[in-house]
Amino acid sequence: MSKKFFLVFDHGTSGMKTAIISTQGVIMGFNVDEYELFHHEQGCAEQDPNDWWNSLIKTTQELISQNIVPVEDIIAICSSNQMDGTIPVDKEGNTLYNCITWMDTRGATSIRKHCGGPIAGYKFSILLKFLKSTGAAPGLSGKDILAHILWLKDTHNEIYKKTWKFMDCKDYLNYRLTGKVASSYDCAFLTFLLNTKDINNIFYDEKLLEMVNIAREKFPDPYPSTHILGTLSEKIAETLGLLPSTKVILGAGDMSSAQIGSGAIDCNRAHISIGSSSWVMTHSKTRKLDISHSIPSIPSGIPGKYISFGEQESAGINLAWLRDNILYHKDQLLQNEQKLDVYKIFDSLVEEAEPGSKKLIFTPWLWGERCPIEDHTIRGGLHNVSLDIERKHLLRAIYEGVAFNSRWVIEPLEKMVKHKLDPIVLIGGGATSDIWCQIYADVLNRTVKQHAYPKEGVSIGAALIGAVSLGYITWDQIPDLIKYKKEYKPNPKNREIYDELFKEFKNIYKNNKKMYRRLNHF
Repeated sequence: MSKKFFLVFDHGTSGMKTAIISTQGVIMGFNVDEYELFHHEQGCAEQDPNDWWNSLIKTTQELISQNIVPVEDIIAICSSNQMDGTIPVDKEGNTLYNCITWMDTRGATSIRKHCGGPIAGYKFSILLKFLKSTGAAPGLSGKDILAHILWLKDTHNEIYKKTWKFMDCKDYLNYRLTGKVASSYDCAFLTFLLNTKDINNIFYDEKLLEMVNIAREKFPDPYPSTHILGTLSEKIAETLGLLPSTKVILGAGDMSSAQIGSGAIDCNRAHISIGSSSWVMTHSKTRKLDISHSIPSIPSGIPGKYISFGEQESAGINLAWLRDNILYHKDQLLQNEQKLDVYKIFDSLVEEAEPGSKKLIFTPWLWGERCPIEDHTIRGGLHNVSLDIERKHLLRAIYEGVAFNSRWVIEPLEKMVKHKLDPIVLIGGGATSDIWCQIYADVLNRTVKQHAYPKEGVSIGAALIGAVSLGYITWDQIPDLIKYKKEYKPNPKNREIYDELFKEFKNIYKNNKKMYRRLNHF
């Protein structure tokens, strides 16, 4: 069989990553275009879907113009996406509001009004209905799709009434490509209105829809990630430089795609993604839940399986914040300074600092947290700062703080799935850093495998979903297709310092959570 290829969109929070990838997961071409995240008011985190679409067109045209592979051999498109985004769209396909992203907390008041109570923050009867049908419950921080919709209904009712479909990010892009509307099981799950008790029979639960008073027809129909949505419209094919016969496969969210792209598809393996946000994830055959630590099980991109995971809100975005808001902020101090690609410089400085960063602790909660505590009021901080702290210690403390939070997530996740997660695959932009991989191995006390193409792990996962959909490979073949750059073993010399600092890391939240709520409650 001649070589065939997929055009893949990894639609993230920071930008559109577009790639041409073979049916065997080999990357032929890759580029990125960034777009903005808007914070118009307290709790707001929005993006303009037209910015995504323009980036999709730009990156695709650039790749196609390079003649990397024959256009006729690009047989399909398969996308992945940032999850938990909500876009109200009218019957003509117009967006009625910006995308309310997974970072937006304005729905906290609405979700608490509808679901709040004394049992772990919920009304007992409502919590029971959610758990019975979905195996989980919507977060009370307001960051899930259901909270977004309830917030629109409460505060922008005219938009709610005009909405034909509430689309997640991937749903919207696929709609623009084909004119057809559908959502993958893993993304639709974040409405918390899907009945997932039987992994082979997933559907919108009428009792839950009635409970929150939202009409079923406002949601796209849910399908497995391998569902073939259709082909490109002629106009879009011409714009992108592709053939109209190019298929569009539904695809999955970034978490599901990353799990597949990491090669950790078995139930005793896990991966950690270090992107703008981060998560720890493993597959499970049965639906599990740890509600006290916000660890759910949702449908996997692999039909017939669940993924159990804990998500932390701010990971690599902490370094972007340092770069853009502190080191290279466009104020009178640096208004004429050219911003560099500083991440390699960060790595070299981190390598100079001793493990433990002179006992400086950074808490990476710049936008609240989901797991293992769901609290949208907590914020980041540098703790135990002294006069002998240098920039290298500050940087290393950020790297270590993100890893401490992952260790905090792993503790309850391993208890829930009842096995030790070792080794762990690292993917995402943060996994390009050799020193960060070693810090993760030391902090977690686990063997860490560094993905050979960490930034492209989600894209590879999306391409492999497409390859299974069209019959080029099977799920079981995927682990043998994934390549790893290096394996890192924990350094026993660093065990004592990291155990000490991790204990205090958790104490920082315990001792200060009431203060955070006083300062940041809205």
